Parts: sequence; C-alpha cells; structure tokens
Amino acid sequence: MWCSDKWKDYELIDCSRGEKLERWGSQLLIRPDPQAIWNTPRLHPGWKHSAGRYVRSSTGGGQWQNSSMPQRWSVSYGALNFNIKPMNFKHTGLFPEQAANWDWAREQILAAGRPVSVLNLFAYTGGATVACAAAGAAVCHVDAARGMVQWARENAKSSGLEQAPIRWIVDDCAKFVEREIRRGRRYDAVIMDPPSYGRGPTGEVWKLEENLYPFVELVSGVLSQRPLFVLLSSYTTGLAPSVLTYILQSVLSGKFGGHTVSGELGLPVTASGLILPCGAAGRWQAD
Repeated sequence: MWCSDKWKDYELIDCSRGEKLERWGSQLLIRPDPQAIWNTPRLHPGWKHSAGRYVRSSTGGGQWQNSSMPQRWSVSYGALNFNIKPMNFKHTGLFPEQAANWDWAREQILAAGRPVSVLNLFAYTGGATVACAAAGAAVCHVDAARGMVQWARENAKSSGLEQAPIRWIVDDCAKFVEREIRRGRRYDAVIMDPPSYGRGPTGEVWKLEENLYPFVELVSGVLSQRPLFVLLSSYTTGLAPSVLTYILQSVLSGKFGGHTVSGELGLPVTASGLILPCGAAGRWQAD
C-alpha cells in the first residue's frame, strides 16, 4: 500500500461506522466513507464538535449539517497550496491520499535529467498538475468541467506557479487525446484519474469497466518515443489494483518495455495507527 503520510495540514483522525473525522488545516470535518464499516469507539472530541458533517439523504445526495466552516480556506503540502471549498456532494476539492502519487511523479520528473512534458487527464482541481509543474515539468491539464479547471488555476496561483508552463484545457479527455494524436503532439508522461461513471458533453456514457482499456490504448498513442511514466488511478469499488497492472502492462510494455506496479492508496489513521484504503493506482515507468 502507498501511504500518504507526509501531510502536516491534513489528518485522518479517526474513522468508524461509515464515517471519517478529518482535520483540514484548522477545520474538523466529518464525511462518509464506505470503507470504514467497523464499529469502534469514537473517543475524539471532534466527533461532537466538528465544523461540519456531511450526511447522506435516503433519497440520494446529501448535505452539510451543523456547519460553521468557512466557504473556503487553504491547506499546504510542502510548497504546494490548495484551496479547499466543501461542495454539496461531500467533496472538498482535494483527495489527500493522492499525495503519494504526487511524490512519485515528482521523483520521476526530477530523476529524468531532461525536459519532461506531462498530460494530466481528468485532472480535477490540479493536485498532480501543480506537483509536476513544481518539479519543473511542462503540464497540459485537461478536464471537462470548466469550474474544476478554474479551481486548478487558482491552486497553481496559490502555489506560486501562475507563470509555470501549464496549458489549461476544458474538453472531453478522449476527444482531446484524439486531436493531439492527429496534431502530432506527444507527451513524456500521462496521469489519468478517470471516473467510475460519467457522461460526456454530448451525452455519451462513460463506464470505467467498459471504457478504461480502450482509453488506455488510445492514450498510448500520445506518448513520446521515450516516455517516462504513466500513472492511472481508480476509485471504482471492486476493481483490484492488479487489474490496473494488467491493463498498463498489456498496453504499454509491448510498445515501450518498462515495468508496472500497482497498489492501494491509503491514509494513516491517528486514532488506531492503521491505514484506511482509499482507492488504487497503477504506475508504469520506463526501465
């Protein structure tokens, strides 16, 4: 398991009965988590004195209750700064478990000893984008949601990277990759965090189990002649990390060699010393 254990501004304090108690900077939040199915004592006072608790509705969706948290604030991860804005579907705009992937991508870029171009697909609010840009890479950030791309630009500015070589693209990721291939534009690294389910701008349906393999095949066509790495994340319940290994290895190794490893992403739990699983990632890298 790859554990994101270097946070100072984020802490997973406790988790129990389908919820987790987190510290985001100075704010204590309670959010649902489907992995925390155990019934352990909730001894931390934050369970009773949080700044906000997200409660799911029996009819779908949910809402923040007993909220005293600000509309936005910031947290830092090393030199990176992120704007936190709790949304009406439990998210805060940041997945702290991805810090393990940011660190790994940064290490690959710094060790390359050459200019590196990174394509970040389904790039959300730009955690990986700012991490790679801070390591010196030129990054192309692509997401279909205009609001998320704007949020990512704010994170880049907050991290002192407003002048970094980042292209900000609002587009369907598959269609963008197809156009980049036709244009002859190539990238040394690709990061992708596709959703389990979604709809494109013209109503096309995305289902990870059906679309992921052909999408990775498509993405392989936008890699440079000397690709550095491909990083694939998944939050789809029931999709084992070994599936990501098989997909990346079968698509990329025949073309580029290299090797693939996959594993769970996790966050340390202060109360228990255990690690909460938070999705999976597959990492292909050149030999």
